[in-house]
Amino acid sequence: MVVAAIARPVAVAPAQLAEAMLPGNFALKGRLSQGGMAIGIVPAGTVALTLDGAAVPIAPDGAFLIAFDRDAGPSATLAATRRDGSLVSQVLAIAPRAWNISRLATLPKYPVPPADFDRLRPPELVQINAARRIDSGSAGWRQPFQWPATGRISTLFGSQRLYKNGEAGSYHSGIDIAVPQGTPVLAPADGVVILASDHAFLLEGNLLMIDHGMGLNSALMHLSRIVVTAGQRVARGEVVAYSGMTGRVTGPHLHWGLRWRNAKIDPLLVAGPMPEAR
Repeated sequence: MVVAAIARPVAVAPAQLAEAMLPGNFALKGRLSQGGMAIGIVPAGTVALTLDGAAVPIAPDGAFLIAFDRDAGPSATLAATRRDGSLVSQVLAIAPRAWNISRLATLPKYPVPPADFDRLRPPELVQINAARRIDSGSAGWRQPFQWPATGRISTLFGSQRLYKNGEAGSYHSGIDIAVPQGTPVLAPADGVVILASDHAFLLEGNLLMIDHGMGLNSALMHLSRIVVTAGQRVARGEVVAYSGMTGRVTGPHLHWGLRWRNAKIDPLLVAGPMPEAR
C-alpha cells in the first residue's frame, strides 16, 4: 500500500541564469542548479578548461558544456588556463532543488530474484558504460532539445521512494512519460546511436542510447521496437523507436534519461515544459 503517493510536480527552485558575464571572464547560459545544464564560451586565449578539477572539452569556437548532478553541492569552480599561462576562474553557485519523496508501507517486489539480478546485471552495466564512453563528435548538444514523446509526465526526475524498513530506493534518474505502447519515439536532438539493444536489459528493457557530443547522451528505455542501429546518425525529431513496456515496469511508458558524463540531468530543465498533446 502506498502511504504517500508521488505528488504533483515540485516547483524548481529559482535556478540561476548567467549571461554575458564580465568581459574577459566566462559567458554562461543555462540552469545552474541541481540537475541543470549550461553552455558557455571560454575567455579569449583559453587552451584548457576544468570544472572542479576535471577537464572539460572546448569546441573550436570556444563553446563548452557543463552540467550538474541531482545531488550536486552548493558550488562548482570553472577554471580556464590561457595561452600565456594565466588562470581565469569562476565560482558558480549551484541552486538546490526540492524532490518528490514517497513513503511505501510495503517492500518492493521484483520479477527477477535479487540473487539472479546481482549475477546478470554486471555484464549489462559493462555494455552501458562502454557506450557512454563513445565520443561521436556530434554537435547536437548545441541544439534546443525536444521531448521524445508527448504525454503525461508520470514520474519526475529526482523522485525517490523510502520503504518501511528504512531502505531508500535509488532516485529516479530521468522522466517517465505515460504513452500507449507503439507510440513513436523521436530523437531529442541530433546525435549518433551508441547503443541499440537487441535484447531487453533487466531494468531498462529495450534500450536506445544517443550521443549528442561533448559527453552528453540520451537514454530511451522500455521500448517495444528500435528502428535505428549503432553508429547511425540521427536528426532531431527523427523517429528512432516505438514505446513499450519492456524491462522493470508496471505499465507502458517511455523513460528519458540525460547524462553529461556521470552527472544525471533533469530533461525538464533541458527541453522545457511538456507541450500539449495534439
